[in-house]
Amino acid sequence: MSSLKVSKICCIGAGYVGGPTCSVIALKCPHIKVTIVDLNQARIDAWNSSDYNLPIYEPGLERVVRETRGRNLFFSTDVDGAIQEADLIFVSVNTPTKKSGIGAGYAADLNYVEKATRRIARTATTSKIVVEKSTVPCRTAESMRTILEANSKPNTHFSILSNPEFLAEGTAVADLLNPDRVLIGSLQSPLGKQACEALCEVYANWVPRERILTVGLWSSELSKLAANAMLAQRISSINALSAICEATGANIDEVAHAVGKDSRIGPKFLRASVGFGGSCFQKDILNLVYLSESLHLPEVGAYWRQVVEMNEYQKRRFTRRVVDALFKTITGKRIAILGFAFKADTGDTRESAAITLVKHFMEEKALITIYDPQVEHEQIWMDLTEVSPMYSLHQIKKQVSIATSALDACMDAEAVVIATEWKEFALLDWESVYENMSKPAFVFDGRLLLDQAKLTQIGFKVSPSISNLS
Repeated sequence: MSSLKVSKICCIGAGYVGGPTCSVIALKCPHIKVTIVDLNQARIDAWNSSDYNLPIYEPGLERVVRETRGRNLFFSTDVDGAIQEADLIFVSVNTPTKKSGIGAGYAADLNYVEKATRRIARTATTSKIVVEKSTVPCRTAESMRTILEANSKPNTHFSILSNPEFLAEGTAVADLLNPDRVLIGSLQSPLGKQACEALCEVYANWVPRERILTVGLWSSELSKLAANAMLAQRISSINALSAICEATGANIDEVAHAVGKDSRIGPKFLRASVGFGGSCFQKDILNLVYLSESLHLPEVGAYWRQVVEMNEYQKRRFTRRVVDALFKTITGKRIAILGFAFKADTGDTRESAAITLVKHFMEEKALITIYDPQVEHEQIWMDLTEVSPMYSLHQIKKQVSIATSALDACMDAEAVVIATEWKEFALLDWESVYENMSKPAFVFDGRLLLDQAKLTQIGFKVSPSISNLS
C-alpha cells in the first residue's frame, strides 16, 4: 500500500460522530467521495430528506449537508457497496455500556464494532485502511486487526488506525472545522506509518499540520478515555465544592471564578450544575474503571468511580433540595422541567440529568410537565420508560406531560426546574411565567443560567440549590 492517496471514504455509522465528522470531511475535501452508511433505513432517509430534517441537531450541520450532499457526500444503506469501493473506512458505531454479562454496568459493549469489522473482512476484496472512530477500550484495535487478518481474502491487507473524536455536542461542527488537535494512532510499522500519513493528508486539507498528532495505537485509544475522564472529574470536583458552599454560606460562582483565575487550572468546566450527562463522560469513566480493575489496579478504579458517584450524588441532592423547599413534599404538585437534552444546542438525551430528575420526581408522586425545543416527544417517552421499568407508559403519562412551549410548561406550576441551559430560557418573559404559576412560585436553576436577583425582584422564591445559601 505504497504512497496511498485516499479518494473514497466510507463511514459505517450515521450517528452523532459519523454524520457530522464525515460531512465536514466532504465539505473540506471536495475531491474525495464520502459515503456514510447505516443499516437504519429511517435514519438514512432523514439524512436524505428533501427538507433537510436531519436526524441530528447540531448548529451549522444543515448548512454543511446542503452544500455537499449529492456532490461528494452520500448517505446509503448499501454497506457492502460502500466498503467495496472505499480506500479508507471509518468505523463509527455505537459502543454503549454493557447491560448484562461480564463487566455489566462498566465495560463497553463492542458487539457493533465486531459486527462492522467482520463485515469489512467479509466484503473487502482490496486492501483498506480501517479507522477506529468509535470510543473504545484500550487495545480494541488489536481485536479488530485479529478479526480482519483471520478473515481477509488473498492479497488483501488491512491497516488499522485509531482516530478518536473530541467533539462537544452543540459545537461539533465548529470543533471539526477548527479542532484543538486531530489525534491519529497507528502501529509503528512501515505499513502502519503509511496508513497514518494517508489519513494525515485528508485532515491536512484544512487542519494545520502542527495540530495533527501522530502517536502509537494504544496511546491514541487511551487518550480519548483520559480526556473525557479528566473533564468529567473537573465537573464533579466543582459540584462537590458546591455542596460545601451550601453548608458554609460561600458562593460557588465566586469560588469557581477565583480558582479559574489560576493559570495552571483555567476557568473551563468549573461551572456547578445539576450534573453532567451525554454519551461519553459516564461511559468512558466506567470503561476506565473496568480497565483499571481488569489490570489489577483497584485503587485506580475506585478513584475514577468516585467521579461518577459524585455526579449521581449531585442529582440526588438537587432533588432533595426541591422537595425540602416545597414544604417537604411534592406529592400532587406541578413541576415544570425546562430542558430534557443533556446540554444546550443538541437533541441528544443520553445520560441527561433531566431523565434522573423526572424519575425522582415521579417517585415523589409529583405532576411533571417537560419542555425542550429540540428533543422529540417520542424520545422523551422512550427515555422515561427505560429509566422506570416498573412503570408502564400509560402510568408514566398519568404523571408526566410534554408541553410545546416553555410558557405552557410553567402554567399553574408550583416550581420550575432549569435542567438544560438553552438560551431561550434566559430570554423567557419571566414576569408572565410568574403571573401564571401557583404561589409561592419557585425556581430551581440547575444550570446557573438565570439572573437570580431579577427573579427574586419579580417575586420568585429562587432556591439556592447549587449556589450559596447566604
